Amino acid sequence: MEFNIFVVEDDQALFEALQTGLEAWAFRVTKPDNFNEVMRSFLDQQPHLVIMDITLPKFDGFHWCREIRSVSQVPIIFLSSRDHPLDMVMALNMGADDFVQKPFHTNVLYAKIQAILRRTYAYGETQADTLEWNGALIDLKRGVIRKSFEEADLTKNEFFLLLALVKFNNSVISRHDLIRKLWEDEQFVNDNTLTANITRLRQKLEPLGLSDAIVTKKGMGYMAVTL
Repeated sequence: MEFNIFVVEDDQALFEALQTGLEAWAFRVTKPDNFNEVMRSFLDQQPHLVIMDITLPKFDGFHWCREIRSVSQVPIIFLSSRDHPLDMVMALNMGADDFVQKPFHTNVLYAKIQAILRRTYAYGETQADTLEWNGALIDLKRGVIRKSFEEADLTKNEFFLLLALVKFNNSVISRHDLIRKLWEDEQFVNDNTLTANITRLRQKLEPLGLSDAIVTKKGMGYMAVTL
């Protein structure tokens, strides 16, 4: 499994040094496309770990840590030249997993990364607790879907249907297969119940601008699509 490390560091020389070192350890390294839209890149990349500087353009690392923590428990390591104890306390209180002060020894940073990844993704399990779809974040633990400041709370059936369709995004799933999957979930679902659940799911996705992302293929079934 290749781990994706998302590095939020605006010092290009330091970023390139980190990238070279991390890639030598077989990590994949990504970064924000725009430091004003760190969350958009984070949702697109779905990283396994975040390395975050405190001093950044426009919004500081504490802001982005708070934004990430509102949707994900992905490990976060702060990397900063700021040496005030309150910075470390604030970082840890906001949900960071570690704080590394610049300048640092690369082997120490890599050892910390390895330890956090080992602890977070034990036994090689790398199952994320969120799933990105059409710019929205599906929270697999809470059963909700969120986009910008809108959040839709789904019933068990609605959530199951959304995941089943998104898993095969841009591919048709027959009504029979959807009903059979729900039956295996120990719920009696007939054809009319399926139609009603799809209708309610679309209604809940409408405030997020995603109602058109669930498409009916007449005589075939349904599919989730990329808008």
